[in-house]
Parts: sequence; structure tokens; C-alpha cells
Amino acid sequence: MKRTPTLIGRAIVAVGICIFPYSGTTYAAETQPPNILVILADDLGYGDIGCHGGKIPTPNIDSLARGGMSFKEGYVTAPQCAPSRAGLLTGRYQEKFGFEYNLDTPEPFTEHAGCLPLGERTMADYLHASGYHTGIIGKWHLGLEPQFHPLQRGFDEFFGFLNGGSFYLPPGKAKCIPGIMRNKTPVQVTSYLTEVFGDEANSYIERNKEKPWFLYLAFNAPHEPWEAPQKYLDRFPSVASQQARTYAAMVSALDDAVGGVLQTLEKLQLKERTIIVFLSDNGAPLHRIPSASNGPLRGEKGDVLEGGIRVPLIVEWPGHVPAGTQINTPVSALDLMPTFLEIAGKPAAEDAKLDGQSLLGTLTTGKEPQGDRALYWLFRLRHPEARHSWGIRQGPWKFWRGPDSSQRDAGKLLCAKTALFNIESDIHEDKDCSAEQPETRKALEAKLGEWMKTLQPPRWGDSKGKPAPNVSE
Repeated sequence: MKRTPTLIGRAIVAVGICIFPYSGTTYAAETQPPNILVILADDLGYGDIGCHGGKIPTPNIDSLARGGMSFKEGYVTAPQCAPSRAGLLTGRYQEKFGFEYNLDTPEPFTEHAGCLPLGERTMADYLHASGYHTGIIGKWHLGLEPQFHPLQRGFDEFFGFLNGGSFYLPPGKAKCIPGIMRNKTPVQVTSYLTEVFGDEANSYIERNKEKPWFLYLAFNAPHEPWEAPQKYLDRFPSVASQQARTYAAMVSALDDAVGGVLQTLEKLQLKERTIIVFLSDNGAPLHRIPSASNGPLRGEKGDVLEGGIRVPLIVEWPGHVPAGTQINTPVSALDLMPTFLEIAGKPAAEDAKLDGQSLLGTLTTGKEPQGDRALYWLFRLRHPEARHSWGIRQGPWKFWRGPDSSQRDAGKLLCAKTALFNIESDIHEDKDCSAEQPETRKALEAKLGEWMKTLQPPRWGDSKGKPAPNVSE
């Protein structure tokens, strides 16, 4: 008789417990899958944040690294806004569906040009189907026509703008910032846009606190135009250059907005139920804003050198991700989609053809990802003088071909060349190891050539209808 309560108790526990795919961790059956928050900065350089040695104070972003995991070799799929976002939100190399250029010129907006193709499923599509409420706040930049609107691409709510850029304050004598929408209805916004997006994120979290949600918080800061209210400028009185002072103010405002969202999660006791990812869409455009920083990396936005494609990538998930962990293995924004789907308990079917790999095991154990996979890049600017850039990274080695951004003439990218870099020993990509490692270079060139055969021609732009270039071009 004395054992009966114990047996009954064990039976109740057995019935009341289920296993979620969190590296063997057990959760009560009524526990919801975790909320997912992706915070995307726009043109924020690798060295622009404090935890990467940046000079602009970013205490809130830095707190994510202290409380979570920092991927020191985190890459995006393109050194430019729209293609990078297309790769992030689909989990696929965007060149595989012909999305190579920004959507910033008049184009025929059809299923075949000027948009994220309708046949591609987004992160929001998958998570909505898994029971998540899905929201996007900020910059879309993946299609302007109604059929490509975020509400048609898996999102339940939208607040922001559709194109590639926005004013931060009402321009000139305008009474509001043009182009801002709530769902499909234009709204009047008169306050500083970075703050508005932070406030909207706080409201979204408050309204959806009782159910699992996925929020894609896509700030346009610190992308140009460089604008900041006086209260942020006043934080940097010793910065002499007005442009540099404004840039620092914009990064500081972004950090404040991130901090406000973190406070909301704490207030609502959602911090441990939310996986937070912070990253940038590409490197900083140093030729446009010299005070920005890509840290120790060479190159900038528009380059397939490290400064264009390696970005801050931080994940915090209290109670699950070991605090203060640093990962030094190359990972990709492509890895977020399979990671989130595994967390949601709905791994994608094989026909989804995702190009990333789940990082869940790394997140929950703190161990480096296993395997020696290759990461690829192909980037073409629409400038008539621009040259193709491409690269492949596997292990310590990176084979690169492209223009050197240090050599510019009237905006033209010149001096295309190739090189083999050992990124582990030469983070600034100064030494070409081709002569010393001919077999390594040959193997990477061959692998890159095979990957290029899987790509579609660009759907729009100057190279419309042209196949992917050969490695030898």
C-alpha cells in the first residue's frame, strides 16, 4: 500500500510528459513550443557592436552575447539587402530561384521578376503551418505587388514598408514618413522610425503572449539615409564628423530598441520561452559611411570578401543555450530555417530543398557544429562596369574571385582577381595561398563550379536571362 501513491505519481508523470526535439530535454505536455524572435539589422558592420570590439556602445546587443551564444564566423548568403533576406527567409541559396539583385529599379513585377517567387515557401509559411502566430515589423524588400505582400507569404501581421529603404523622420515639410503600412493600410508615422519599430514589437509580443509566436523584426537601421534625433546625437558630443556622429546615434538607437524588446520579454516572463536571434543582413558600406566598422575583416557591403558577408550572429535562449558561449565554426543564415523547424517539431520535408543545417545540437550543448561542409556565394552588381564575384568557404580555406573594393574609380568596381585565403590564419585576406596550395584551390574551384550548375539565371536586372557564370570567367 505504501508503494501505491508512488506508482500512481509515476503514472501521472508518464502521461503528463512529452518529448520535444530539444536535444533530449523533457517538457510538460502543456508547455508551448518556444517563441522565435529574429532581429535583423540593416547594413550593420561586423565591428559595429561592442562585443566585437566596436567603439559605439551597444550594451543591449552585447547582453545577448553574454547570455547566449556568439557565432564568430556567421555568414549571410549575399552582401546586399534583398538577396540576403531572400536567402534568410527561404533557407535556400537565393540564386537557385534567380533572386540575385535588389528590387530598386522599375521592373515587370510578375512571378518571374522583381520579387520573391511565389513558389518559394518562407520561414513564416512553415511556422504558421506549425501553429505559430507570425508577424513582421520593419523592412520587407521582397516584392511590391499585392501577390508578394508579407500577408501573402505566411505572415499574419505586417507593420513597416515594402521597398528597400525609408526615411526615419518625416522628410522636408511632410507631415509623416511616407510608405509605412499596417497590414495593407497606409498609416501616419511621425516619430523616429527605429523607436516606432521597437514599440510595435513590444505591442506585438504583449498581444500574442498567450500563444507561440514568430516575430521577424527587420530594422532598417543603420542603413542610409543617416538621420537621428538630437537626443541620440547628444550621446556622442566628442565625435567631430556629423556623419559619424549620426551613424553612432543610429546604432545607439537601434540598441535601445533591442533593449526595449528584451525588457518586454522579461516583464511578461517570456524570456526563457523565447529564442532570440540577432544578425545583420550584410556588412557595412564603408565607402558610403567610413565611420562604420567591419572590424578586422577586409571588404564591405557589395563584396564577397569577409567584410561583405560575415556579420554579427548571436543567439540567446535562457535555460537552453549555454551563456557566454563562442562558436568558431562557419555557419550560415541558411541554418536558421532548419533550426527553427526542428525546435517547432516540424522538420521540413525533403522536397523543401533547404540548404542549411539545424544548429539545435550546437545551441543546446555549446559544442562546435560537426562536418566540413562548404558555403557558397555568387554576387553580381547591375552596374555596367561591375564584375562577377563569387566564393566558396570550406574549413579554413576560401577561394574567392571578385573586384577589390579598395580600388574604386568614380563608383566603378575594378581589378577582378582570384585568390585562395586561409581564413583561420589570415582573417584580413591578405595572403594568396594559391601557389602553396594548388590542389586545395583546384578542389574548391571544382566544387564551386558544380554548385553553379544548380543555379537559375537571374530573373531580372542587367544579366536577365544569362546563366550563372563559369568559374573561369
